[in-house]
Amino acid sequence: MRVQRAAAMCLGASLVVALSAPCQDSLHPGERYVFVATNIKLPYWQEAQAGFKDAAQTLGVKTEFRGPSTYSPEEELKDFRDAMETHPTGILVAPARALLFKEMIDSAVQAGIPVICVDSDSPESRRILFIGTDNFRAGIESGNRIANLLHGRGRVALITILAQLNLNDRLRGVEETLKRHPEIEIAEVIDDKGDPKLAESQVSPLLESQKIDGILCLEASGGSGAAEALQRLKMSGRIPIVAMDKNPETLDWIKKGVISATIAQKPYTMSYYGLRFLDDLHHNLVHEFKDWRTAPLSPLPTLVDTGTGVVDRQNVEDFVLALGAQGKSL
Repeated sequence: MRVQRAAAMCLGASLVVALSAPCQDSLHPGERYVFVATNIKLPYWQEAQAGFKDAAQTLGVKTEFRGPSTYSPEEELKDFRDAMETHPTGILVAPARALLFKEMIDSAVQAGIPVICVDSDSPESRRILFIGTDNFRAGIESGNRIANLLHGRGRVALITILAQLNLNDRLRGVEETLKRHPEIEIAEVIDDKGDPKLAESQVSPLLESQKIDGILCLEASGGSGAAEALQRLKMSGRIPIVAMDKNPETLDWIKKGVISATIAQKPYTMSYYGLRFLDDLHHNLVHEFKDWRTAPLSPLPTLVDTGTGVVDRQNVEDFVLALGAQGKSL
């Protein structure tokens, strides 16, 4: 009896472990998802990759994270095409240019490969949904922050990447906000192409000529580039910088008091739930329609706003610790 009871207890424990463990390949045989982005060496995309990886581990699926290591929409499109030709279970993509990707996204969906846009959207395509920041609201938040730092008056240099839809939406938010501050002028618009060195080289002559009173960055690389320029010219703390995103360099400049604040997005959350949405779609877990391919309407949300937060000297250490722990898990 004792042997039988012990065996039963072991069997019960085994069942508990099995039921509580993440879904593994036995429940998701042959499923493979691809994430395509550009400039993927940036810390922003490394954070997105961590979320993608963690979701894959939970679901027990195979994944691939790919894209050019510099800002190159054309190379990113080629990576998307190459991924599509392997016919994965689904694709997450951050299209650098919305219209450039429309035809290819449409082709993938037509071929039965669901596509979700992450971080940046291609709204005229047949993508299933967009998950990421409400970029217009992020622009409003950025505009309010720089307006407060300038006390409602001054000339601002704006750093962005031209012709990128999500950044143009942020710019609209900034412009809408600054309408309430007629004494603040956007004096210069800098396209740094996602390169902090290019941002530094373009900001430096503006600082030397004393043409600007503040710097507002709408993409991740501009903040650190502008901070390098201020530091080199011994102007740290004299001109406020509002950056975008929470890469390690930006957080370090906040700790040093060179960057005043940054608007932090959630790339981990975007990619984690992006993959979960693709998996839900593949397994038809939302039972509104029999199959997403023949459904008159997608059963998933159309837009998912992952939100933002503000990082400044009061809470920067919390973000440094959290991102450090995340990096160790990669």
